[in-house]
Amino acid sequence: MTVRVLLVDDHPVVREGLRAILAAEADLSVIGECGTGTDAVRQAAALRPDVVLMDLRLPELDGVEATRRIVAAGTAAVLILTTYDGDADIVRALAAGATGYLLKDCSRAQLTNGVRDAAGGETVLAPPVAARLVTHVRGPVPPRLTAREEQVLRCVAQGLSNPDTGRLLFISEATVKSHLTRIFEKLGVNDRTAAVTAAIARGILPAPGTH
Repeated sequence: MTVRVLLVDDHPVVREGLRAILAAEADLSVIGECGTGTDAVRQAAALRPDVVLMDLRLPELDGVEATRRIVAAGTAAVLILTTYDGDADIVRALAAGATGYLLKDCSRAQLTNGVRDAAGGETVLAPPVAARLVTHVRGPVPPRLTAREEQVLRCVAQGLSNPDTGRLLFISEATVKSHLTRIFEKLGVNDRTAAVTAAIARGILPAPGTH
């Protein structure tokens, strides 16, 4: 069964290259191409391809909005092919209904297989895009404290002053202050009490009364 593809990119040389790649596959057929988002919506409705291979940055109507309109009309699956891998671009495109998101530095096999998978209703994500999407969903990983920073923080939790902490750990008071500055930055706090509270909440320090 032949997969019918509509190419959407505002650079003719890119469309020419994509057409050549897809034409070399017996089961893939390019049935149309255009360079604007408005034309993409119009041609998708007229040609009813299986897959629209869509760039993001387009004149008249951007790729995200064109994707939203094509998907809403139920005329085709949309596979994004772009150079942009920012979190906002990825999330906006997928939220608009794109079935996949590939980058233009992908291999020929990744592209052709991606088109086939998109036609079959499968989600297609380039590995870097999948990784960024997971990170976006999970949120940024908080910076970890070093072993020395944890020692300093334990001293703070015990109520020791900077000079006392320095003597206990055999470091200068200036070094203690430097560690505290980094601890505050990593925990997103501004003072010693907040640092201890945040550390307990994150499980870095045990809660009072526990061992």
